Amino acid sequence: MGNRVKKENNRKSCPAKVFRKYLEKVHGVTLINFSRIIEDKMKNPKFARMVELEKKKLEVSLAISDLRRKKKISQAELAKRIGVKQSAVGRIEAGEQNLTIDTLQKIASALNKELTVCFS
Repeated sequence: MGNRVKKENNRKSCPAKVFRKYLEKVHGVTLINFSRIIEDKMKNPKFARMVELEKKKLEVSLAISDLRRKKKISQAELAKRIGVKQSAVGRIEAGEQNLTIDTLQKIASALNKELTVCFS
């Protein structure tokens, strides 16, 4: 029994300890300031690059979703036009798919648009 207590006390870090510097009292309630956590994490170049990559993926996903809706085409119809299941279009629009140029071209064609890639 004594060993068990010792092991529990030797755990690396308790969430309360890890987040202690991010705690704030608001109207008598203790909350975690996630903005400060992200601000600190963004100081890490690798993390910042990953965030930027995810932002780009979401921009593409939202552009596809917005265009599909403007064209009044369902996910199922777009899926049929590009030769995938509706669930794949759902994942594309949720930003959960890494899209190839070929897939982007199929989507553009299905929506009567031209695919343009721009480096700035």
